[in-house]
Amino acid sequence: MTTRMLLLADTHVPKRARRLPDAVLQAVDDAEIVVHAGDWVDEATLDLLESRARVLHGVFGNNDGPELRARLPEVARFTVEGVDIAVVHETGESRRREERMDEAYPGIDLLVFGHSHIPWDTVSPAGLRLLNPGSPTDRRRQPACTMMWVTIEGTNVDATLVPLP
Repeated sequence: MTTRMLLLADTHVPKRARRLPDAVLQAVDDAEIVVHAGDWVDEATLDLLESRARVLHGVFGNNDGPELRARLPEVARFTVEGVDIAVVHETGESRRREERMDEAYPGIDLLVFGHSHIPWDTVSPAGLRLLNPGSPTDRRRQPACTMMWVTIEGTNVDATLVPLP
């Protein structure tokens, strides 16, 4: 069986964009699972994704207020086709990130995170895959806003970064 997951983070609606881009909404409709790694900023974005996604896993970020924190965990954990996944907003500085996450998330196969707005795809010394989809609404110093598709087939995890117009 193959599962397609859409990874999002740092949407910052309505502070960085008035709404999610149409390409993101179409991807939400197409995905079997949607993962949001925090910094939603408004509850309306969570409500929208909950209404459109078949399955939604999300966490709160440092810019999310008490309403979102009441509805979302700091860390989400779930399994897809035998791949153990964790989602968190912040992982700290990039230096030694992989080693720190090995210690923080033993037994996890895939860690999805946000916060930096910088796309990231690495593997830790212990084999933990770390993915950050960037931001679909606030590129900061990146060449484009981004989201990420992940395909899981068995224990194989394939990630594709998608630049947005």
